Amino acid sequence: MSTDTLSEETREKLSTVSTATLTTQMYKRGFRNVFMQGVGRLTTAHDRNMVGPAFTLRYIPAREDLDDLSVFQDYDHPQRKAIETCPEGHVLVMDSRGDASAASAGNILITRLMKRGAAGIVTDGGLRDSYQIAEYDIPSYHSHPSPPTNLIKHHAVETLNEPIACGGVAVYPGDILVGDLDGVVVIPRHLADEVAKDAAEQEIHEEFIYSEVAGGKPLRGTYPPDEAAKARYTEWRKKRDG
Repeated sequence: MSTDTLSEETREKLSTVSTATLTTQMYKRGFRNVFMQGVGRLTTAHDRNMVGPAFTLRYIPAREDLDDLSVFQDYDHPQRKAIETCPEGHVLVMDSRGDASAASAGNILITRLMKRGAAGIVTDGGLRDSYQIAEYDIPSYHSHPSPPTNLIKHHAVETLNEPIACGGVAVYPGDILVGDLDGVVVIPRHLADEVAKDAAEQEIHEEFIYSEVAGGKPLRGTYPPDEAAKARYTEWRKKRDG
């Protein structure tokens, strides 16, 4: 799979289109399961989407003889190592098995991730210190607040950046994650450029349809458009594009 850097054009388009539009574009290509379930935006002070390739960490259930507080004395603990090795511009995605009864991470680790230039963090578990993280500049997604330390329930697997599940969706390293206020969509890297292009076109068309409906037009003939509506769209697009 390709993990090539996204072009500025593709990144720009993905940073403004909605996850609703992206799920439609993915469905057109035969992909039904691309939207993470039970994963919501914690940080809201952003006017653009989270966009970036996935860098993954997987948790399995904790075991009492392996997961006590002393393991955090190791700077190479897999959770810490994931924070320190997630590449700039990537999204750290954590497979927490949908279990938010213990935290996947907290404010110190996420602050470090933010300072290293990560594009975001996503977990289908919970985050501790959520009231602080909610104010951060790094887009952060989780299930719900969870104060208990991860060691109570989660054992971080040593091998990083392998395929995982998050929110019921398969995430492969290098997949492109796009997150807005509704949630997170996963796009295979090889489809990102064409999906971005078609999604941007879809939203321009829907902008026109919305203006028609808001102006009193009925759905019949407008959504989907008949030939008369298509002609009006052509004229509207000419004026819009100058």
